[in-house]
Amino acid sequence: MKSNDHSANRRNFLKSTFTLGAAALATGSGVVLAHNNESGATTKTEKIKVLTTEGKVIEIERPVDNCKINPCAPPIGNDARQGIPGRSFVMVIDLARCKNARKCIEGCQEGHNLRPDQEWLKVYLMKDNPASEPYWFPRQCFHCDNPPCVKVCPVGATFKRQDNLVLVDDNRCIGCKFCVVACPYSVRIFNWEEPPKSDVSLEEYSPEVSLPAQVGTVSKCDFCADRSREGKLPYCASSCPMGAMYFGDRNEDAVSNGTETVRFTQLVKDRAGYRYREELGTKPNVWYLPPVNKMFDYESGLGDLSEEKQKVYDDIRYNTNGKHK
Repeated sequence: MKSNDHSANRRNFLKSTFTLGAAALATGSGVVLAHNNESGATTKTEKIKVLTTEGKVIEIERPVDNCKINPCAPPIGNDARQGIPGRSFVMVIDLARCKNARKCIEGCQEGHNLRPDQEWLKVYLMKDNPASEPYWFPRQCFHCDNPPCVKVCPVGATFKRQDNLVLVDDNRCIGCKFCVVACPYSVRIFNWEEPPKSDVSLEEYSPEVSLPAQVGTVSKCDFCADRSREGKLPYCASSCPMGAMYFGDRNEDAVSNGTETVRFTQLVKDRAGYRYREELGTKPNVWYLPPVNKMFDYESGLGDLSEEKQKVYDDIRYNTNGKHK
């Protein structure tokens, strides 16, 4: 049973409307935030150069240190269900760069206060055919445009937003696990135990933050919606030392791995990007770039694993003759 005092003694956040701005040129400035100041107060701005989807360089204004002046408070209640106006978040994962460093998992667990045995993001060892070389395959929620999990939830706890994100509202979740069964990607987990103690203190629960988790509810990757609101990459993308994960806005046609910012459509086109099990009709918002010219041998991703964890991959590591590859 989940706690009844989850929302007790909380005060409402000051609500501000934030939107992500155009993706900046590859100068290290990253994704830009634009601030809609509802109070009418004057906000200091600065001019920056950005690249439009037509390839033109233009100047726009943005608030200076916006989130330091007025913290980007995640929305609550029905406001959290609307999403960030005009945004369409996507992720691209370059399988040629992944070496199972597991930093993406660690970053996600730390950022969402998950236990070590809870993984919203898992890295699998894949092998397409007996003659091919195995490769590492990160998999988290795909934030589908046609999500089966949303359709089966009897209380509307799982919902799809206009910015592509599929989130879970712990205040509504009754722990029926219908969504767990409906998800064809097996990316949801059930909270059987109390979460670890956290230093994070929220005045009001927001599905964007997924904190604090409740016993008896379902949780999953949330694409770090609160960080997207601040113009930051998700924890997994910012933690990957290989730059294998790109995140951004499909409407802006730009994605970034923290080091480089590239056109989403061009990247997927040039590298023959695909969506996992797209034939299911779920319309995922995560694209994969095939593991062509891999940067690392798959065995390099096994070195830091315990023997017990390595055994998980034995069915892939051994060929049909029982000999280690």
